[in-house]
Amino acid sequence: MTEPRPPAPARRLRRALLSGLLALTTALLLAAVVVWQQDYDLHEERVTVPAAGHDLPGVLATPTGRGPGPFPLVVLVHGDGEVDATHDGFYRPYWEAFARAGYASLSLDKPADWLGQTMDDRARETTDALAWAARTRPEIDPARIGLWGASQAGWVMPKVVARAPAPGVRFVIAVGTAVNWERQGEYNLRAELRAAGADAGRTAAALRAREATLALLRRGAAYEEYRASPGADPELTAQRWTFISRNHTADVTADLRAMPPVPVLLISGADDRNVDGAETEALHRSVLAPGTLTVRRYPGATHALLRTEVERSSWRLALTAVFAPRALFPPGLLADQERFLRELSRSG
Repeated sequence: MTEPRPPAPARRLRRALLSGLLALTTALLLAAVVVWQQDYDLHEERVTVPAAGHDLPGVLATPTGRGPGPFPLVVLVHGDGEVDATHDGFYRPYWEAFARAGYASLSLDKPADWLGQTMDDRARETTDALAWAARTRPEIDPARIGLWGASQAGWVMPKVVARAPAPGVRFVIAVGTAVNWERQGEYNLRAELRAAGADAGRTAAALRAREATLALLRRGAAYEEYRASPGADPELTAQRWTFISRNHTADVTADLRAMPPVPVLLISGADDRNVDGAETEALHRSVLAPGTLTVRRYPGATHALLRTEVERSSWRLALTAVFAPRALFPPGLLADQERFLRELSRSG
């Protein structure tokens, strides 16, 4: 004799309860994964730093479980764009890697008027941040402060190293940096056209439009004249035009030559469409003191030093950033920087 089946409404209720329980359990597991993956082994303190006429909010991140210091320090220098101190959380895996090597990290929000800055302005801002950390923070060792910077920071950091007062900047980590602003723009344009499958005619037309824009920049044309030109980008604002006008002559060669001999870790991605990493490497090898340069080039990595297949898929990028942020980066990237810093500490 079989057991009688429960009536249909009861069965539907049971299935709904089981489905709800499964959904709740899944949500809790996913939340636990997110909390675990977003937990970093470091201590973060919100700070305010007077720098180049601004009081800039920032974060001082220090290693945990290593006592009160003093710690060597990595000061971060941002690339282009509006960036907060954490870069929307993107920097935390870096800070954690630095902390594993025993280093603190200092990063500031960009000022609200960053589009009004020159590379010299940004260098003064960075130098002021170095001085603030060295003079006011007892947990920082002023004799062991260095720079980490990405992309546009390549035109900033050598200025800081060349001009910093004693004891000076002790090391540099340069990520995806360029040599010459105008040549970098052409490289980027050609790379994007190739990626889009542009034919020779379209490429030639784009390069002619670029040369016309450069001619306007070189003679100091106003934004209104640029907007009236045939090749004008309708999305380029007046503020951005001013920023480009002030900085398009940037070239790192002279500042690199003026740097004292400090260890430099030069990092690039093999899939970088923004910057010619080979040109940057060649210049560094030709002008830096022998024995000071370490080069790391990562296959399957973009200008931002993210895994190419992740960055170029919006849904993979979003999911990885939430559920596995350390997996955003190519294998070895974080470990190589940690190793570089550890070797600096061992060498004194």
